[in-house]
Amino acid sequence: MKLNRRGQIKRKEPMNNKIKIGSRFIGEGEPVYIIGEIGINHNGSIELAKKLIDGAVFAGCDAVKFQKRTPELCVPRDQWEIERETPWGRIPYIEYRRKVEFGFEEYLEIDCYCKEKGVDWFASPWDETAVEFLEKFKPVIYKLSSASLTDHPLLKKVRATGKPMIISTGMSTMDEIEETVQLIGKENLLIAQSTSAYPCAVEELNINVIKTYKEKFPGVQIGYSGHETGLAPTLAAVTLGASFVERHITLDRAMWGTDQAASVEVNGMLKLVQDIRDIEKALGNGIKRVYESEYKSIEKLRRVKSNITI
Repeated sequence: MKLNRRGQIKRKEPMNNKIKIGSRFIGEGEPVYIIGEIGINHNGSIELAKKLIDGAVFAGCDAVKFQKRTPELCVPRDQWEIERETPWGRIPYIEYRRKVEFGFEEYLEIDCYCKEKGVDWFASPWDETAVEFLEKFKPVIYKLSSASLTDHPLLKKVRATGKPMIISTGMSTMDEIEETVQLIGKENLLIAQSTSAYPCAVEELNINVIKTYKEKFPGVQIGYSGHETGLAPTLAAVTLGASFVERHITLDRAMWGTDQAASVEVNGMLKLVQDIRDIEKALGNGIKRVYESEYKSIEKLRRVKSNITI
């Protein structure tokens, strides 16, 4: 117990730690910030990317997110020539990675399209060159994938932009997470609980880690990035206090692509957003009160009336 100079109990002051993202704020008292993760579900097609943006806007998402890699930097050299089946036939892995990457013209089109639709967009850079590329579009925030949590040069590069940043914590130990937070600091930082399995079994989601993060990293906004096949765990994350959530979005879970099966189709995303908004209303402010709508029930159902004035 801490005392102030007058010998009184020192009360902990509430932290004003809201983070501004575009025209929105993330934090206590604010609506949950909902991200539709497009990732590479566009399969290299700008037209498909636009349809996914349309789907996210229709569902009510606050933002859409992409992924940006420099294939020559992100794909280990010994995997370049390994062939795999793709929509373009059987081709080397490095060629596949090049085909699903958007360049400047495509991202310019995405930038204009999202502005037209009134939705934020940003991306997860997987290398320092990708950060330099994305900076041309002045994204409102950056997201670091779970695979990048231990990539200190990349973390420092993103931090140097001065933009808010989300770190995802799948495949990471608490020691690794604490090391990363110490490296980049808590200012404008958001942390997402995540498990890097696609799709992820419900018994491995460990959503209660949200509460652990809230205790361990006071002043940091905590959220959830889910890869499960259902919606219920994401809704549970909101009730545990997630200030932002992210789910992959797809037009069809049966489409070709590594992330499609762990994604939510547009109608499912619409239901998820609606349910989150209902949960926000239902949670209330925690102050017990009698509502006007209950007065008739008091008159009708209470056998013994209270002397306490409502």
